[in-house]
Amino acid sequence: MFRVLLLVALLSCALAEVPMPDGRIVGGQETTIENFPHQISLQYVLMGHMCGGSIYKENVVITAAHCVDGAPTSLLRVVAGTTSKSSGGVSLSVDKVYKHENYNSKTVENDIAIIITKGSFTFSEKIQPIGLPAANDEARAGSKAIVSGWGSLKEGGLSPSKLQYVEVNIVSLEECAKAYGSSNPVTESMLCAGVSGGGKDACQGDSGGPLIIGSTLVGIVSWGSGCARPDYPGVYSNVAYLRNWIDAKLA
Repeated sequence: MFRVLLLVALLSCALAEVPMPDGRIVGGQETTIENFPHQISLQYVLMGHMCGGSIYKENVVITAAHCVDGAPTSLLRVVAGTTSKSSGGVSLSVDKVYKHENYNSKTVENDIAIIITKGSFTFSEKIQPIGLPAANDEARAGSKAIVSGWGSLKEGGLSPSKLQYVEVNIVSLEECAKAYGSSNPVTESMLCAGVSGGGKDACQGDSGGPLIIGSTLVGIVSWGSGCARPDYPGVYSNVAYLRNWIDAKLA
């Protein structure tokens, strides 16, 4: 099952269809927002948490394109500074969304979007920006990385109320492409991570959230086959590959 959108109908005549992302933390453990102060919850009005994201500047959040594809900005809000996805924190509405012009919902290439909030977050121990890698700065295969979010704890399972994280390893693009084959191409705009034998992964509710190495955002939760399956690494948007696009949009 791919970490891409499904459309869900809201039960109000004032609300349109919005995407339901897929992505969750499997095999991880509970943490607090102080350990991941860049993490945000992207929420839909009347529906609550739907995706993750990362604070880049006081009023700039980076997430996945499939999290905002087809969603009116009036239905979106960004919640930062809370360990719980359903309470606490600071909430800002959305002013603008920049979705990558070459995002492809079928192949999930260029799965990145920038959110500009109305107003700005005040940085504190619970709210902090994350750094970005230099353009085309390749994350080496085997490097340890951490993915965080509020997604389900197992494939098809329920999602937790408290923030979770799990450590995974960067997988080479060649190995990842071989795993998925020609039917689901893995391209340069993507980055893969997982563990040998499976059991640790991001998958529903984690979409758009951060994959970090140290204090650097290297990936954005995007898609994968199932969750934490032995032969299928998780696939993330490659932030280094997409860095020039980010800079151009924010210039």
